[in-house]
Order: sequence, then structure tokens, then C-alpha cells
Amino acid sequence: MLASGFDVFELPLLALSALDYSKTLEKLYQQLSDTQLIVVVSPFAVEVGMRYLQKSGISIQDLDHIKWVSVGQTTQKALLAYGIESHIPEVETSEGMLDLDIFKQQELEKVAFWRGEGGRQFMMQHLIDRGVEVLNFLLYQRHCPESSVVDFPVLKSKIEQTHDGIVMCITSEASWNNWLKLCENDLELLQSCHYLVLGQRLYQILQHDKKLKQIYFNFTQVDRLEPDILIAEIAKLPRLL
Repeated sequence: MLASGFDVFELPLLALSALDYSKTLEKLYQQLSDTQLIVVVSPFAVEVGMRYLQKSGISIQDLDHIKWVSVGQTTQKALLAYGIESHIPEVETSEGMLDLDIFKQQELEKVAFWRGEGGRQFMMQHLIDRGVEVLNFLLYQRHCPESSVVDFPVLKSKIEQTHDGIVMCITSEASWNNWLKLCENDLELLQSCHYLVLGQRLYQILQHDKKLKQIYFNFTQVDRLEPDILIAEIAKLPRLL
């Protein structure tokens, strides 16, 4: 983005911290022996999941019967570091994953999710409704970084000083909710941004919040986060160039 002439402001809206290894997790790991599929939602889920796999006394070789699904290319690369090949959706959302052929198999009976608190509930519920047993590995919690709370006034000042339009990428419901909280007393700032949101479900969440909270802002759905795609979407917004 910088190479294309954009000013880039960084404000992380999600921080991750591992939850403690527990008896609940220990029991879940023991059930992987007859699990068909593991969905891994982030590189951090790979890191914590593998650490606790070792703690449970199970080796990666013990999971040779399992197929893996990665949410995004960075998660796929994190699994490859452990020698694990995984399926990846074209659209990096719950809906995109459910479009994978592997989820359409009638014989799918048991699926594990390596995830954080609050993530992928739509996808898990969809599988439960189909009669699939879901193993819910809660590996980490998500929160707004304290540094971003401190840095928010600085970002606000930079935005107020710019004469160009502001585009903001929102990749998850948790990130959006943290941004809403940061802008609680700065409605003008919230409404001054054009949001690029990842996937249909997040787009619908913003639609709902816009109507419910009676606030005005513009937003566009994107299905991938590669810089070329983001730049192409921004190019469609004349007032921002």
C-alpha cells in the first residue's frame, strides 16, 4: 500500500492471549483419535494448538487420519511448518469454508475447531444443525490491545489533519466491535471512514449496526485481503482519491 502512494496508519484492533491448558482441553485432545477434520482459524491457533497437543501426549503422527482446513494463507503456512497440508477456501470467511467440498461430504461426523473465544460460531452452529459433532477447542481470548487505546487519540489527530478520504480494513466482528467502542465518543470519526469489510457476514453485521445505531458510514465488501485487491476497491471510490 505504501508503494502505491497511500499513507498507512496502523491501529491493531485485536490482541490474542492463550488460555490455560485445562482438563476440558485435555479431554478434547483425547477425542481427536476419531475426529475426521480440524479447522484452524489463525496462525495463533496453530501455535497454541500444537503446544497443547504436545502437552496432551499426542504426536502429529497420531493425527495422520485427520484432514485439515486453514482459514487463510497465513494459517496454511503456519501448518506447513509442521508438515501439515491443509485445504483453504477461496473466500476467507465461514461461508467460504463451508463451500469447500470437504464440508459437503455426507459421511462427515466429527469436526474439531481450534479457535479463540467468540470466533467461527456461525460455522460451528451450521455443522451442529447438520448433525455433525463439533469439538470446541477454545485456545485463546481476544481483546482490544491496550496500546491501541493509548494510540487512538494520536490516530484521531492524524485523520483530522488529512484532507484525503480514510479507508479502513475490518476483518472480523470482534475488530469492528472494538472500533465501535473506541469511537464511542467520536461519532464524527466513525462516520468519516469508508470501511472495507471481509466477507458477506461481516458486511451484514455492519448493515445491521448502521440501521440499529442510526449512524451513517459507507462500506464495501471484499473477499480477500491482498494489497492488489484492496487497491482496486479503493480505486472504485472516486471521492477517496
